[in-house]
Amino acid sequence: MADAPPQPIASSSKNGILPAKPWQHFVAGGLGGMCGAIVTSPFDVVKTRLQSDLFKVKHTSLGLAGNGVVVAPHRPNLLWHFVETGHIMRDIYREESLRALFRGLGPTLVGAIPARSINFFTYGNGKQIIANHFNHGQENSWVHLSAAACAGVVTGTMTNPIWVVKTRLQLSQSSGERVMGGSLTVIKKILREEGVRGFYKGLSASYLGVTEGTIQWTLYERLKRLTADTQSKSGVQEWLGMLASAGTAKCVASLITYPHEVLRTRLRQPLVNGKVKYTGLLQTLRLVIAEEGTRSLYGGLSAHLMRVIPNAAVMYSIYEAILRFA
Repeated sequence: MADAPPQPIASSSKNGILPAKPWQHFVAGGLGGMCGAIVTSPFDVVKTRLQSDLFKVKHTSLGLAGNGVVVAPHRPNLLWHFVETGHIMRDIYREESLRALFRGLGPTLVGAIPARSINFFTYGNGKQIIANHFNHGQENSWVHLSAAACAGVVTGTMTNPIWVVKTRLQLSQSSGERVMGGSLTVIKKILREEGVRGFYKGLSASYLGVTEGTIQWTLYERLKRLTADTQSKSGVQEWLGMLASAGTAKCVASLITYPHEVLRTRLRQPLVNGKVKYTGLLQTLRLVIAEEGTRSLYGGLSAHLMRVIPNAAVMYSIYEAILRFA
């Protein structure tokens, strides 16, 4: 095994599957990201609103009482947060329409497709380059971690403006405005009020979030390897192992790094009365803890997990399938 060539993510020692071509990583990642984003969009809307202080009081009251009265009983139980997510989705549907549950899906797709394409392309090809040049052609956890970190930085830098627009769309009602007329209106508003720099708000938190991608990719590769024996038994077991690996890796990575998601959302919030409340990563962290407590760093976690775990399973399974059948 010491002389075996590095194996790309879709490669397998069985059936003579060949290494994927560079462009196949790009296409497969984009299609996987698109399908995952569509399936889990309502959870993304709920998560973004729960992460934001602009919507927190509204959804706490609506989610529990359904009549706009702030009752907010203390329910620390984790199961309740999943129930609350269902309540919020119900209230968004009743008060704002079904389309509101998919608000921001346009920029999400515009962002998810290139973001996943770039991420999977950079990671899939990067790990082979790193292994060949720095590890004698062998893949290991160090190679996977390095490739994932590079992929995260490149993806975050190139797609941050898209995520800013998406966040503003999902929070449009929270700032007291009517529906903002689409992504173009939001782009013009950001340019007029904040300039080009406004499109890069939250970038520091995105870089902090690179740790999530590195943990996810490294753990996914390790879990896939651990399930290799099971995968050799049947096609069904192979895909179940892959789905479990993708979901578990995303769950663990999200639980470890989730606070950066809240900080990023706060940094991307629209101006309130012409003023910027959150100006930097450390300032935002201190202010959130001082005003709302440490628990607020996990706002929207249940909705996030309900979104990202099936999203990862869908995305990785489609990615792997396309690479194997390309």
